[in-house]
Amino acid sequence: MNGFYETAAADPGRLAVAEPRTTYGELLARVNQVSHGLRARGLVTGDVVAGVLRNGVDPVVMIMATGQIGLYYVPVNWHLAQAEIDYILGDCDAKVVVTGPEDVAALAEGMPSGAPGDRTAGAVMWYTSGTTGFPKGVQRPLPGAAPEAVLPLYAWFLGEVVDLRAGDGVHLVTSPMYHSAPCAHTQFALHLGHTLVIAPRFDPEPILELIDRYRVTNAMMVPTMFHRMLLLPEEVRKRYDVSSLRQVIHTAAACPVAVKKAIMDWWGPVLYEYYGSTESTIAFSVKPHEWLARPGTVGRPAPTFEAKILDERGEELPPGEPGMIHVKSGLGTFEYRKDPAKTAASMRGEWYAPGDIGYLDEDGYLFLCDRRTDLIISGGVNIYPAEIEAALLEHPSVADAAVIGVPDEEWGHNVVALVQPHAPVTEEELRAHLEPRIARFKHPKVIEFRTELPRTPTGKLSRSKVREEYLAPPG
Repeated sequence: MNGFYETAAADPGRLAVAEPRTTYGELLARVNQVSHGLRARGLVTGDVVAGVLRNGVDPVVMIMATGQIGLYYVPVNWHLAQAEIDYILGDCDAKVVVTGPEDVAALAEGMPSGAPGDRTAGAVMWYTSGTTGFPKGVQRPLPGAAPEAVLPLYAWFLGEVVDLRAGDGVHLVTSPMYHSAPCAHTQFALHLGHTLVIAPRFDPEPILELIDRYRVTNAMMVPTMFHRMLLLPEEVRKRYDVSSLRQVIHTAAACPVAVKKAIMDWWGPVLYEYYGSTESTIAFSVKPHEWLARPGTVGRPAPTFEAKILDERGEELPPGEPGMIHVKSGLGTFEYRKDPAKTAASMRGEWYAPGDIGYLDEDGYLFLCDRRTDLIISGGVNIYPAEIEAALLEHPSVADAAVIGVPDEEWGHNVVALVQPHAPVTEEELRAHLEPRIARFKHPKVIEFRTELPRTPTGKLSRSKVREEYLAPPG
């Protein structure tokens, strides 16, 4: 594998992006111009650039431009409220922020299209929320070597985990590139010499049309997408040829066994799954035939990873016994930017705890039992109840609030808020109150009022009790 920069120089006519049609040579020229533009603004190795960008060529340019001049690139979710965006931009100390095509064009304007000097690998720093709901940057040490020098290890790793290889593949981007997995797969599709087909958003039938039209060979999806595709009428599904698919990689949330089987009945044995986090990267992985032999597993430890299941005392548990998952990576360490205490709290020595409960079978395959107690995953996106509760409690008529995730067949979980008022307030007033405070995707699907919410003997809100009572059958 030569990687993007070398491939583009050697084969400039190769198609890099299908829409708008962009060759590797054209993309490299713009990447180089932006790299020069960033340096002209005084950025040096280790500085941070943030992008609040919608899917398209621009975020690709920013990832590859920062990636060859030793900068950290922070992709920011453009759905966030302005106050949330401002928090991330302040916390990461971004020296340059790009918010649209005009910003990228301004960086490139008048700059040479040749490679910058003193090329050194950068890194993407994704922001992820903790249980408090305040996002933290997951920062890894910069390699201190040319981009091409670090690619062989990652190419080998991807090949081992999901059978991706360099060549004439076509990668479909179905999710926003501000999420870690879609961003990483977009980046490595170019390093593998593949062509990118970038969907502006996920919509079941248009996605099938893109697969058919461009003979897509690999894609990255989340289980909610599978569910929505399976809801299409049979005659709609049959309109599109999906036989070109070789690897459809999914992660971010548990996929119901029936949904995964139904997709493989339709598309063939092409679903590759991995389990991990922004912090741990790909910790477990499972290929299609392995999963069909053990439905429900998220796989065995990925290459260079070790895993163990610990009880509350930190004792290792035998196969079949559920406990907290701990992983150790051979691919390097991470730290939460500006938060050494949080970094230390997430580790047990060299072992990182993603915060999930699961068990290993006799052959070392992991089965998840439950997510972190309070975490809600809706459509593959992490939503943190404490953040929504805090926003609700800012309303002067709200005495208490509890936010829980309620199982939903399509989304995985829906957000439900139970509110204890101490003065008259309507659901419409609360929704208007939340609008400027938190992103729309975090807004509760359901708001219900309660005269009292359960608490522990120490006075702490008991979310588990709230959840049990809400989900209990009538009577």
